[in-house]
Order: sequence, then structure tokens, then C-alpha cells
Amino acid sequence: MSDLRKINIDGTEIEVDGAMTLIQACEEAGVEIPRFCYHERLSIAGNCRMCLVEVVGGPPKPAASCAMQVRDLRPGPEGQAPQVKTNSPMVKKAREGVMEFLLINHPLDCPICDQGGECDLQDQAMAYGVDFSRFREAKRAVDDLDLGPLVGTAMTRCISCTRCVRFTTEVAGITQMGQTGRGEDSEITSYLNETLDSNLQGNIIDLCPVGALTSKPYAFTARPWELTKTETIDVMDALGSNIRVDTKGREVMRILPRNHDGVNEEWISDKTRFVWDGLRRQRLDRPYVRVDGKLKPATWPEALEAAATAMKGKKIAGLIGDLVPVEAAFALKQLVEGQDGKVECRTDKARLPIGNRAAYVGTATIEDIDSAKAIMLIGTDPRNEAPVLNARLRKAWINGANIGLIGQPVDLTYDYAHLGTDRAALEALVNGETDGAIGKDTLVIVGQGALREADGLAVLAHAQKYAAMTESKLLVLHTAAGRVGAMDVNAVTEGGLEAAIDGSEVIYNLGADEVEIDAGAFVIYQGSHGDRGAHRADIILPSAAYTEENGLFVNTEGRPQLAMRASFAPGEAKENWAILRALSAELDAKLPYDSLAQLRTALVAEVPHLARIDDVAENEGPALEVEAMGKAAFVPAVKDFYLTNPIARSSQLMAELSAGAKARGAEKIAAE
Repeated sequence: MSDLRKINIDGTEIEVDGAMTLIQACEEAGVEIPRFCYHERLSIAGNCRMCLVEVVGGPPKPAASCAMQVRDLRPGPEGQAPQVKTNSPMVKKAREGVMEFLLINHPLDCPICDQGGECDLQDQAMAYGVDFSRFREAKRAVDDLDLGPLVGTAMTRCISCTRCVRFTTEVAGITQMGQTGRGEDSEITSYLNETLDSNLQGNIIDLCPVGALTSKPYAFTARPWELTKTETIDVMDALGSNIRVDTKGREVMRILPRNHDGVNEEWISDKTRFVWDGLRRQRLDRPYVRVDGKLKPATWPEALEAAATAMKGKKIAGLIGDLVPVEAAFALKQLVEGQDGKVECRTDKARLPIGNRAAYVGTATIEDIDSAKAIMLIGTDPRNEAPVLNARLRKAWINGANIGLIGQPVDLTYDYAHLGTDRAALEALVNGETDGAIGKDTLVIVGQGALREADGLAVLAHAQKYAAMTESKLLVLHTAAGRVGAMDVNAVTEGGLEAAIDGSEVIYNLGADEVEIDAGAFVIYQGSHGDRGAHRADIILPSAAYTEENGLFVNTEGRPQLAMRASFAPGEAKENWAILRALSAELDAKLPYDSLAQLRTALVAEVPHLARIDDVAENEGPALEVEAMGKAAFVPAVKDFYLTNPIARSSQLMAELSAGAKARGAEKIAAE
């Protein structure tokens, strides 16, 4: 029940919820309050004192607006709304005093600080500080920390706002950072000099309001005003996190998160943030054709002619990889099926039912996690499959949700009831034998690891049945960014991958690098990186990566989102759909569109819900028939979080992180 209160801020009277803090109420009134420690997604610390305001009729001193609620204010003598001033002489003097204290020990690193140009302390010192200093003593200095290969530290700049400590403990769920010491000796540090063990740690770089925590890989490569900023979508997992890609010339320099409450809030995983060095390495930048067993460079006309000659009159299979935008999947389906071939996007053999969106996407949205009283995880390890979604699950757990897991016991950063590892545990759950099986307002999340075996459909049917029993919603957690979109355009074959490849003489491999293709078939590979698929290919057609072309991606909850081009593909590489359109002309089966806009018009005519960008459609489809399952244990879909796709496997940093994670996971051996 909302508790609306009137409040007068700088002479403007507004009505807000009594539970709001004064800093939030001021934002509602359009007044900006400076702050360093306050962040709306973290708990309130109230320790930087920059957000001081004057409460008229209150104590004769300024009050911290982040830690005082509207309902704590007393009305005026005649019952008027309580009055708050944010720009009175008292507030101005208080802010100048706070800023002077903050700058007492702060080093003058601005010319060489990596945060220069986007530093909160710089901006607020200019806006609210004074232009002189009364401090003449020596400044204190602090040793820098080693937090690992991602986060660079310059702890002398730290202003002890504790945002990083609150993020790591509350959101990321690790307990390796804190504040030690008292008074002048207090400092933010990692306990026992540990490096951070989290795949969300890069977010503390964005949270730090000064240059104490910076991005190690990006450091000293560019200033913010040199960068071109492009708002786009991430494809490292199927969550569809909203990101901003910053480029300098043709190079991607860094990737930052954008706020989207329905998807990733304002966090991104470390793979999303730091994979950009993989966009520069092992790139395919010209076509190749295999001659006498060796791949030789070729021109585009030669490569397309060779591909067309190989495909004509042959039995063709088209495979769609994990990072392929919907437009390219649609074009490949039309091209291959026009040659009487088959296409398949479920390259990991996931048993996702064709045409039944309620079963291959589910009926829940990511936002439903926030209000769930109970969550059941089946055959999934969300910490590795979608770290940002896992942080949301942790938030639900903090808010009192009960969480159950059927599958491998893993560290998810929160407590859960482990109900077993195999199909029998799921059977028992559906039959109501499990003690404390969860009731209404439940969310059931099924991972791809549960659907990859031969009995995947039966597992999905049991999950659906349990969701129906508990009147809850189902979310299928995908691992491939392009999968839902390809399922939406029906780029599938009855019988799955085996049926599509069976007896095929030519395999058109559109970025599917995780598939082992037997000897014998002629392989045309279209992709951006020289990964496994390119090594097996007879013809290589170089294409753009996700930051180099406009494309549509549908995330794991079925939300279509637009990825925008931030830079251009290297060398002679072309956009995915354009290569398929050019090849279709060589095959004398020209696809009926000459631009991306025409292609999208054709796509939307066939699949109307793809036109509703950023809108989660109501998913419909019949309940699957419940059949007997096998006996096997559930195995998570992602074995190595850092090396799941060709871009990540081309990144030196991801290789280093992967090696570090393996070393941490190895058995500790006592010193002899």
C-alpha cells in the first residue's frame, strides 16, 4: 500500500511515496543532488556526505538526503508540507566543506588518470567545490591492490565510498573486498590479497566514482572524448544485455553496459565487457578456396562461383551458429530450402520443439524473477550460462525467495535446496514426492544442459507439467544469442542435427564452430574468425562480427532487440545477409531483397512479432506430452565460461581468465 506524502523541494510541491529517500524525491522534482556513495541498486551507506540538504524547521545542520526518508520529515507549524532546500547557503557551505575534505589526500593525477573526462569527482569538484586548498601537509598514500587481470587499481585515489565493496558482496555474491583499519589508516582492500573470483567483477569499474578502479585492458588507450559511441546488444550469452560499444577509428576500444530494467539492469558479465580484443585477432578478412588440399586466397567472384558450383544439384544442409542474427538465419533458410536442402539451428542437439514458442522460449519474462517467491532450476548453472541473470536470482533470494536446484551441485553465490542430480529427482518433484516442493508464484528455469540428451523433450514436458502444477511460469534459459530468433523463423529440421546432416553432400556452415563435421562432406564456411569451422572448410566466406553489422537478436525470454553496427568488418569481409544474397544470384535463385530494409520487411511479413522491438510477446503453444525420461544425470551446458564462442576463443584475455579459473578450481595441495 503506497503512503503518499507531500513535500516542498526548493519551492516546488510534489507528492511522493513516503518510503522514498530525499535524494529520490529530489530526482522526482527534477533537482540533481551530488553523490558519491549512493547508488540506487546498492544498499545505503551514507558515508560520503556529498548529498547534504537543508531540512527547514529541522535540526540546524544539513541532513544526508540518501539516508533520510520522506516520512521522517515533520510538517510545518500550520500543517504545510515539509520543506527541503537543496541550494541554500548552508547547503553550499556544507558541500564545499565535504569536497575540501575529499580532496585533502586526493592526488592530482587528472592528466594521467584513466578516468579523466568521465570522473564524478572531477565534475563535482568543478560544480560544488572551491577553487583553492588550505591543506599544506604531506598527502597520505596507499599501496595498490592486485585484483587480477581485469581491474586496475590506484588506491591512493580512493575516497572510501564503498560502492565496490557493496557491489561485490550484495550483487556479485563474493566476500573478498572490504574496508580495514580506522581513521587515516582505513583503506579498501581485498582480504588476504586475494584476486576477485567473479564473472561480474568488471562492473566495479563503472561504479567507482573516481579513478581508483579502472579497466586494465583499456587503460591508457583512449580518452572518452575520442570515442564514437554505439548503443547495441551483446551476444556472448542469450540474455541480450544492452551495451554501448566505444570505437576509435575502426577498432573497438571498450564495451560498457546500458541500463535496461527488463534485461540486464545496468550490469554486464566480464566476458561481454572484455571480449573486444577477440574482435581483432584471428579474423577472416578475405575469401579462401581449398585447392589440392590447401586453402588458397581467392577473390569474391571466384569464391562465390566455386560455392555455387559445389552446391548445384547436390543435397545441401545449412547449419546456423550461435551468434547469427535473425536476418542471416532467415536468408540462409530461404537459400538452402530453395535448393531442396535442410537447415538446422539447434547445433548443440538441444531438443527444442518446432513451432511451439511456449515450449522453446517459455512463458516467463526475466523481470518475473524479481517477484518470484520460489524458483526451481532444472539442469542449469546460471552463474556460468548467464551471470547477470544469476545476479538477479541472487537478488530474489535476498528478498526471501526459496530456490531449488536439480542438477550438478555448483556454487551459485546463494543458498538453494539441492533436490538431486538426475532425471529421477525431476520425476519425484513432478510426482509430489519431494519434501518441500515449492508452491505458487514459482518460476521454473530449464537449462540447455537438460535438453541436449535424447530425452530432452521428455525433460521439457516434465518441467512444463511442474510449472502447470504450481501455477508458475516457465523460462527456458538459452546459451546461444541467435537461437531463439532462428527458432522463430523456423530454421529447423524434423529430427534435429542428425537428420539435417544425414546424407548431405554439401554443408553450408554459417558460423557453427562447435559442430564436428565428418569427412566426406564438402563444407562452405561463412564466419568472422578462423576457428574450428574454418579449419574444416573447403571454401571460406569472411563475414562481419556482431559489432560490424546491423542485426536483430531475440533473447532467451523472446524479446527482439536491435544490434547496431559500431565499426566495419576488416579487409574484404562482408555482412552475413549480403553474402547469402550474392551467392543466391550465382545459384540463379536470387533472393527477393537487395537491402537490409527489404529483407526485414520480408522477415516481418512471415514472423510478425519480430517487428515489436523490445517487446516480450505472450507465448502460446500446446503443452508437451509427458513421456518417460532416461536415467542420466543433468550436465550443465557451459563447461568453460570464458571460451564459449569463436570471438572469445580468439581473445588472449579470455584465455588468461580461463586458465586462472581452472587453476583456482584445481585441488589445493598442501606445501610439503
